[in-house]
Amino acid sequence: MKDLTLQETAKQLKTTRPKLIALMREKGLLNDQNLPAHPVRDRLYLSIHEGSWMHDKLGMQYSRSTRVRQAGLRWLEEKLGIQRDLPPPTPDRRDVA
Repeated sequence: MKDLTLQETAKQLKTTRPKLIALMREKGLLNDQNLPAHPVRDRLYLSIHEGSWMHDKLGMQYSRSTRVRQAGLRWLEEKLGIQRDLPPPTPDRRDVA
């Protein structure tokens, strides 16, 4: 499964991207550039996505952004104190009682 952007992560956690970034900065998870503050320590949960594109006049342009790995969703819930509703249980087809 692909890593999630901060926008997608905020949607999963039922909050907004600016609020998520503010919480992550408050807890020391992001630096002032919105990149992981401790990339080695948190590498199982957060990653840095590097992108590049060619601009007509300015030449090669580079960008970096934070991505949240699948394991990072639950980790962020715990770190930030966010409660998510669990999905409803699915009935077991084998249960005949």
